[in-house]
Amino acid sequence: MSDGHQHNGNEKVPSRQRRRFPGISSRAYEHPADRSALVALRKLTGFDTVFKALSGLLPERSLRLLFLSDSVRVSDRQFTHLNVMLRDACYILDLEKVPPMYVKQDPTPNAMCIGMDEPIIVVTTGLVELLDEEEMRAVVGHEVGHALSGHSVYRTILLFLTSLAVRVAWIPLGNVAIMAIVTALREWFRKSELSADRAGLLVGQDPQASMRGLMKIAGGNHLHEMNVDAFLEQAEEYEAGGDLRDSVLKILNVLPRSHPFTTVRAAELKKWAETREYQRVMDGHYPRRDEDKDTSVRDSWRDSASSYAGDVKNSKDPLMKLVSDIAGGAGDLGDRVRRGFGGFTSSGPRPAQGPDGPGEPGASPDPDGGAGGNGRPPRDGA
Repeated sequence: MSDGHQHNGNEKVPSRQRRRFPGISSRAYEHPADRSALVALRKLTGFDTVFKALSGLLPERSLRLLFLSDSVRVSDRQFTHLNVMLRDACYILDLEKVPPMYVKQDPTPNAMCIGMDEPIIVVTTGLVELLDEEEMRAVVGHEVGHALSGHSVYRTILLFLTSLAVRVAWIPLGNVAIMAIVTALREWFRKSELSADRAGLLVGQDPQASMRGLMKIAGGNHLHEMNVDAFLEQAEEYEAGGDLRDSVLKILNVLPRSHPFTTVRAAELKKWAETREYQRVMDGHYPRRDEDKDTSVRDSWRDSASSYAGDVKNSKDPLMKLVSDIAGGAGDLGDRVRRGFGGFTSSGPRPAQGPDGPGEPGASPDPDGGAGGNGRPPRDGA
């Protein structure tokens, strides 16, 4: 366990004991959508065999050699503080084999867990230099959570297919077919990031440190200029603001990304940290790995459907409110449809405006809107 000391100029971190979760199943922290997809895949006869057969086509050996030759491997002699965190995270989540970890020179804060046969964890120098010890501990736990859940296999396939899509872009319809698979994998992977954030919280066991880490990934190393509560308020404003047009733009903005937006991740993690489910895990009541074989696909899908229904019902997003209204037979729905996109605001129906008013149904959206504002998709964070 860590003892209090200075790291990267940050405040001292007090030594403290962390709970361990012997035999914990990844089902204990997996997001419902992520969990149902993984359970279904694991239940398919021969699925793992088929995917491992693809290892000959995937550049996994090349990746291992690349990191070994052009990055720094974490050990008891190199980046020793990261090595302690890695071994500690594996101990807490009871991951028997400690994955190799590499530090790669890259100013962009990022981390990933890849590999078909065995996971490899890679963190960039930008991330190591950005985060303090407790924030970094949550990130290492995040990546160990990916390893425990088996996400590295699908992440490797996603990287391969993304690269392949670029190479075959000139072939008519070839890129379309591959990008359809890539889009589906990205949607799953975004959900898997929410799962791994929960794993990071179970390892770090410090919600504020997890929130600070996400906030720094969004805003850089200016902690004295930022506030976690204000950052979380951004997530609430993002979810509730605007009208149906904004809901559509949110979808377009997130499609090219492999990670959810950082404010959304922080809000999702805070919400889970306040649930009885999280507290039960911390109290030692969680699904065990040896029970995974008895997991029911139907029960998992039912839990996922129930979770989505709750999200739709409680969401402040205009599109989700529309879905909820349709399901509930809202009396003013027809009028809102007749009034167009401006009728689907988070605050409900608005009074009629003049020809130049802000609520004019025919008003054009912001010319700088869209997936990337300037026509380019936003760049992913860590």
